[in-house]
Amino acid sequence: MIVRISTEGQYELPDGLREELNEIDNRVVVAVEADDDASFRHSWGELLELVRSRGTALAADDLRESELILPPPDLTLAEAEREFTGDGLLPD
Repeated sequence: MIVRISTEGQYELPDGLREELNEIDNRVVVAVEADDDASFRHSWGELLELVRSRGTALAADDLRESELILPPPDLTLAEAEREFTGDGLLPD
């Protein structure tokens, strides 16, 4: 699975991480819907860290299509309200 973090780059993640990514994505949605900035920051950071630490960074010239495009790391809660709705970034 190829995941892009906007403004940062692409990472290849094992398909087995899809469920874990989805669980964290769901926590981000809950935090956004509750307008809970602290929980949003924590969950959003956890999602980014999972991609960065368990994924393999791809070279800038690797043009494979991303299955998931995450907003930039400096995403605010107000911006997240437009991105993380319903099923979030990863539909169940």
